[in-house]
Amino acid sequence: MSEPERSLAVCRRICYATGHFLNDLCASMWFTYLLVFYHSVLGFQNTSAGVLLLVGQIADGVCTPLIGYESDRTSGCRNYGKRKTWHLVGTLSVVVSFGFIFNQCFSCDSLTPQWASLTYFIPFIVIFQFGWAATQISHLSLIPELVSCEHAKVELTAYRYAFTVIANITVYAVAYLLFHFQVGGDNDPLSDELGPGDIPVFRNLALIVLAIGAVFSIIFHVGTKEQQPAATEEEGGEQEEQKCPRSESSLSLLQWKCWLQQPSFYQVAVLYMSTRLIVNLSQTYISMYLTNTLGLPKNFIATIPLVMYLSGFLSSFIMKPISKRIGKSLTYFLGLLLILAFSYWVLLDGRMGQRVYGAAVLLGAGSATIMVISLSMTAQLIANQTQSGAFVYGAMSFTDKVANGAAVMIIQAVHPCHTTVCCPDCVWFYHYIMVIVTGGVAIVAALALCSILIWPIRIRPRYLLVSDDSVCVN
Repeated sequence: MSEPERSLAVCRRICYATGHFLNDLCASMWFTYLLVFYHSVLGFQNTSAGVLLLVGQIADGVCTPLIGYESDRTSGCRNYGKRKTWHLVGTLSVVVSFGFIFNQCFSCDSLTPQWASLTYFIPFIVIFQFGWAATQISHLSLIPELVSCEHAKVELTAYRYAFTVIANITVYAVAYLLFHFQVGGDNDPLSDELGPGDIPVFRNLALIVLAIGAVFSIIFHVGTKEQQPAATEEEGGEQEEQKCPRSESSLSLLQWKCWLQQPSFYQVAVLYMSTRLIVNLSQTYISMYLTNTLGLPKNFIATIPLVMYLSGFLSSFIMKPISKRIGKSLTYFLGLLLILAFSYWVLLDGRMGQRVYGAAVLLGAGSATIMVISLSMTAQLIANQTQSGAFVYGAMSFTDKVANGAAVMIIQAVHPCHTTVCCPDCVWFYHYIMVIVTGGVAIVAALALCSILIWPIRIRPRYLLVSDDSVCVN
């Protein structure tokens, strides 16, 4: 007899979606402002700033699959739930470490060697990335445990991404206000350029982010009830009826090592990695592109990302009906077309100026679409194999973190300027970087999508676990 379908009431979906809000706020600052802060504000060399981001990505990449493995096998703190327990540990780690990353090194001055400053920031970055990974994996792993039918997973993922967009909008709106009031009270003609005087802006932004994110984390922990293994599926009338197709009979349980023999595991991994490369690298280098290539004032590093995420927020509302009508794969392809249109626009229009607002709309809507669909495809891969779902999410995240860190380090290493002040070569450098990290990676994502269209996502029975001793059939 098939397992009854699980769904959530609207208020429970919203409470769940708030659980990643702190992570999203911090990730927005991390990817958009880290290189800008350490290079243009603190005066680090390009490679040094890249090393800090690489250390963070490696720490996140290493922690993610390990946390996923431990999250699957541990029972959590009493009746609190294993996913929510790891989520709480991650949240506390982020709160105690993130504020130090976007601030000046204590007791540092102009005579402090750069290696000493790097050594100071690295422990805080590692703790932050451990906490971020713990929160991300535990939160994603709850999706297939809270709901079971496919379009309910897409809907819950869309709720989650809607809050991701709101988090990014919050960061950029607050950043815009901080820059606006700072510039408004500054008579220095060079106030439109980033420098050491902007340290208080980034410090205050980080503290505001932590305060807002902590409130939403409390809402998540109070309003989300994790399913216990022996719990019934209908408790207290909290679940509502929803017309979902009944799932097929449960397959044998897959442990973590058995996933490594599933072809669909690698298909989804490449797609997810490509998606994150597009989203994260474009977010990382958009600030450099705006200030160094287009020569726009520094407040544009808040307004343009804000436009991107507003367009992404609006597109998240139409994603569910589109994916139900044409399917997840074609919806993902539509998102890629928007990304490619942005890349082509940037390639042809070297002096974009104010037209960058239109390009930002394309990038924002395309990024939101491919991000939501890639996550829902991962949930589709896991299906009812929730006992090892955290490992799958951890492995996917590992590929994206390592790839992002390596890509940033390569870009920083080939940067034409080797000083803290950008030279005229920065103009063409960031121009082509934006084209490559969007259009170039989108082609790789399209190839991964083609493989999924030819060989759809499913668990191949010949690779299933045949007993509880973790033996897989080859």
